Amino acid sequence: MSTNFSAAADAILDGVVTSSPRVPGVVAMVTDRHRNIYEGAAGKRRLDQAADMTTDSVFAIFSTTKAITGAAVLQLVEGGKLDLDAPAKTYAPDIGKLQVIEGFDDKGEPRLRAPKRDITTRMLMVHSAGLSYDFINHTYNRLAQEKGQPSVITASKASLMTPLLFDPGERWEYGTNMDWCGQIVEAIAGRRLGEVFRTRIFEPLGIKDTSFELTDAMRRRLAGIHARNADGSLTPMDFELPANPEIHMGGHGLYGTIGDYMRFIRMWLNDGAGEHGRVLKAETVRMAEKNHLGNNKVTAITGVITALANDAEFFPGQSKSWALSFMINDEQAPTGRPAGALGWAGLANLFYWIDRQNGFGGFWATQILPFGDPTSFIGYMNFETAFYEALKMRKAG
Repeated sequence: MSTNFSAAADAILDGVVTSSPRVPGVVAMVTDRHRNIYEGAAGKRRLDQAADMTTDSVFAIFSTTKAITGAAVLQLVEGGKLDLDAPAKTYAPDIGKLQVIEGFDDKGEPRLRAPKRDITTRMLMVHSAGLSYDFINHTYNRLAQEKGQPSVITASKASLMTPLLFDPGERWEYGTNMDWCGQIVEAIAGRRLGEVFRTRIFEPLGIKDTSFELTDAMRRRLAGIHARNADGSLTPMDFELPANPEIHMGGHGLYGTIGDYMRFIRMWLNDGAGEHGRVLKAETVRMAEKNHLGNNKVTAITGVITALANDAEFFPGQSKSWALSFMINDEQAPTGRPAGALGWAGLANLFYWIDRQNGFGGFWATQILPFGDPTSFIGYMNFETAFYEALKMRKAG
C-alpha cells in the first residue's frame, strides 16, 4: 500500500501548491498504530519568504487543540476528580454567571434571562452548552460590534464571558465550550493548562514541539497564515496568537508540528497508550469515542465574519454526532472513512481523522483563512480518499 499511496499523496500535495488557486504550503501525514506511514510537505512556509514547507514546520493548530483538552478532561474523570454531569460551575464558578440572550431591546441592549438548567462538563465536551463564536454567529458578532465583546483570539477571560444562545443541552452549537473545559482542568489541577498538557499528555506521548507559547526554535520553523482574497490570490498575514496569553485557550491556542499531533492520534488508535506511557485507560477511550450528543446532530457552520470562515460542513447530507471530544461520522463518508470514525478541523484549514476500526489516522495542515477554503479542503478530501482507495486495494489484493 505504501508505495501506491505515497505516489498518489505526493501528487495531491504537489498539485495543491501549483494549481490556480493554490495553497501556499501543506504538510500531510498518515499513521498506523505504530508509526507514520506517510509524511509529505510541499510549497512554502510563507509566500513572501524563501523557506520551503517541511514536515517539521510549526503550525497554529487552532481547533485541533480541542481534542487534547478533551483528553485532559477525561484524565480527571478517570481520577475521580471530575463528574461530567455535575454543574460545571462546581469547578469553574464563572460559568454559572452566563445568562441566555433572547435578542436585543429597542435600545440595542441584550435581553438576558437565567438558563433553565446548569451547564455540565459533558455539555461543554459535545458543544451543547449554548456557546458560539463571533465569526459564525450573528448574535455574537453583534455583541462584538456593538458591545465590545472581545474576540477569543485575545486569549482573555473576558472573551469567555458571553451569553448563551439557548438553554444548555438543547442542541449542538459550535463555540467556546472547550475553552471552558480548559478552565475546569486548570481549576481542578491547580496548574496552567499548558503545564497539564506537558506533564500528563505530551511527555507520555513523546511530544516536544507543541505549546501555547512559541519558543524561538519553534518560531524559526513557523508556517505563516495567509488570507485568501476574492480573486483566489493569497496574501501573507502577520498574525500570531498572543505571547504569554492570559488564558491558555483549550479550544484553539496551541502551536505545534504535525508529527507531534500524529503521536496524539496514535494514542487514540492504541486505546490510550503512548510511546512513553499511558495517557488514558482503554475503557475511557471506548467510552469517549461513542456518541454523547444524544439525538441532536452536528449542523453546518455559517460564516458570519467572512474573512475568518466560509459556510462549511463535513459530508453534507450525512448524519454526524459528537464524541468526547470529536465529530463522529455516523455513516461511511464519501472518502471511504468508515462509520463511527472520529475527526475535526482547525480554523486555518487543518483537518484530521482517526479511524480506530482500521487502525489509521491522518492530518492535513495548511495556514489559510477563511476556514472552509475550497482548494485546501478539496485537497484534503482527495488525500483521505486516496488513502482509503489504497487500503481497499491492499485488502482486496
